Amino acid sequence: MSTATTNTTTELDPNRWRALLVIAIAQLMVVLDASIVNIALPSLQADLGISDANRQWVVTGYTLAFGGLLLLGGRIADFWGRKRAFMTGLLGFAVASALGGVAQNQEMLFGARALQGVFAALLAPAALSLITVTFTDSKERAKAFGVYGGLSAGGAAIGLILGGLLTQYASWHWCLLVNVPIAILAFFLAIPNVHESKATGDTRYDIPGAITSSLGLVSLVYGITQVAELGWSDPTTLGWFGASLVLLASFFVIESRTSHPLLPMNILLNRNRGASYLTSFIVGAGLFGMFLFLAYFFQGILQYSPIKAGLLFLPFSVGVGISAGIASQALPRFGPRYVSFIGLLMATAGMLLLTRLEPASSYLSDILPALMVLSLGMGLVFVPISATALFGVGNHDAGVASAVLNTAQQIGGALGTALLNTVAVTATANYFMTNMIDPTDPANAAVVAVGLTDGFVAAFTWSAGFMIVGAIIWVFMINADKDTLGANDVPVHAG
Repeated sequence: MSTATTNTTTELDPNRWRALLVIAIAQLMVVLDASIVNIALPSLQADLGISDANRQWVVTGYTLAFGGLLLLGGRIADFWGRKRAFMTGLLGFAVASALGGVAQNQEMLFGARALQGVFAALLAPAALSLITVTFTDSKERAKAFGVYGGLSAGGAAIGLILGGLLTQYASWHWCLLVNVPIAILAFFLAIPNVHESKATGDTRYDIPGAITSSLGLVSLVYGITQVAELGWSDPTTLGWFGASLVLLASFFVIESRTSHPLLPMNILLNRNRGASYLTSFIVGAGLFGMFLFLAYFFQGILQYSPIKAGLLFLPFSVGVGISAGIASQALPRFGPRYVSFIGLLMATAGMLLLTRLEPASSYLSDILPALMVLSLGMGLVFVPISATALFGVGNHDAGVASAVLNTAQQIGGALGTALLNTVAVTATANYFMTNMIDPTDPANAAVVAVGLTDGFVAAFTWSAGFMIVGAIIWVFMINADKDTLGANDVPVHAG
């Protein structure tokens, strides 16, 4: 018995906690980059002369490349080496951020944002899979996923805060340039502290699968971006969705027949991992929309400055940090099923509190309680999701399994934002039509604010629906308990 204990102890990476610090820095950079430019959009749009029709590409240029290439990035990390992919992603992300930060026109900015997405698609799955292969004890792994899950849930809020600070006190350029020193710091910290690991056995790339999955996801995300401008029934929108359907269907046919799939079907068909991916998709749809419409409410209805609007999200990040720590302690004791179920019920309650908003609502009495309930729930959700998404996956497929989790969240967020935007716009338009209001007349400003708020409330109602659906899926599909999580303590050797 003592011999077994000694053997397990020697397998523990002595640098694992320092490695987690490096991974956390990189993950935070990737997550917050998706939202940091949101508050800076008005400033950079005016500075570079970007039209209202084209301003979406500042956000969707990043999302298209990131969401479309994640599966390929995860497989590259598995086969090429996770540390190598991680460090390459850091350097590439720094270069792309520098190019965006010094952009002199919209074409240069859009290209830089897409390049950021390319390297983020390499960096993000490498980071998550490194946690799996570095932390081989279930209790320690739960703590590590607590850090990762907290950053995944709170990163968007941190991005809004940082974006407001940099935009108001420096310039929008620093919303991109700030990534350069962060990425370089993480790169040099990774050299001594992160150990290399890679898949063994069959490491051939599935080129047809890579092409069809990447183009299929890009088509899906691009189609989503067209919804807000053209609508769901427009032939162009339907064409992109049709192309996505054909490409993704071809991808699954290829994966079921090839001997070296990009995405092994056992990754998706495992009950617990499948529940994690599906829940992440649904939660991402509701959460991303919440940030978008609450940011509009702060600046458009309450007339807050960018810095104030950003700082008002700070309690959300604090709440996520607190509950992620609680979740990392609760996960080894109670298992993932009911920890995240409670979190999803709390998130639903937080969203429902936001449906009571009116133009005269107070931040302290009406918005802050909702944010705290929502954030405390989110920390309980993301830690178990991160753990079960990679549970029992093995060394060979850790990168691609983490890529599926990131893809589910990104695609869910993009789809949810487009859907909720359509819901909000339709609700507002119906309010104006029913009450025969001309929104362009300055004399109607107060009534217009009511109509816009009605749209936001409709979006929050749908977001609450997403959360409760996620709760139902999670509690009925997850069957892993604390004992099965502990059975995953077998050390994963670097290949």
